[in-house]
Amino acid sequence: MSVRFAIEALTKAHQRKTFSCGNERIDHYFREAVTQDIKRRYATCFVARDLETDRIAGFYTLSSSNVPLMAVPEALASRLPRYPTVPAVLIGWLGRDQSYAGLGLGEALLFDAIRTVAEAPIGAHAIFADAIDEKAAAFYAAFGFAALTDRPHTLYLPVATAQHLLSGETP
Repeated sequence: MSVRFAIEALTKAHQRKTFSCGNERIDHYFREAVTQDIKRRYATCFVARDLETDRIAGFYTLSSSNVPLMAVPEALASRLPRYPTVPAVLIGWLGRDQSYAGLGLGEALLFDAIRTVAEAPIGAHAIFADAIDEKAAAFYAAFGFAALTDRPHTLYLPVATAQHLLSGETP
């Protein structure tokens, strides 16, 4: 029987103390700090809950953001209005518990984050992801995110591209 997950907003009922993705910075943030970001409205957090065990299998956070226009790769920037910044949504943190490796859960969390942003009734030109290391940057790049000119661990996906991907159309 395959593991099934529900992706839902983080609540006090979710048990975070045993979550371990293998990166201490991510684990510490999720166990100790995420609720403060939620209370301050700096971020929202969504979790993938294992429906069989009720364990948290993974999570991601979303925050409003912007990036200087000059940091966007020229191929993308040339098509944008000349405002000083580009409105965006940031995937600030994304982690998958080590015990759920190999199930495609990281990809499912990223897809859910992209879908959430692409369907939101708010203006945002792009989805940004802050990759914690080279491996994470490669993960986002594999899904079409491009690195910013001056910050290789901050990657960018236009919302229009995300909407095309979600609809199955070619961008």
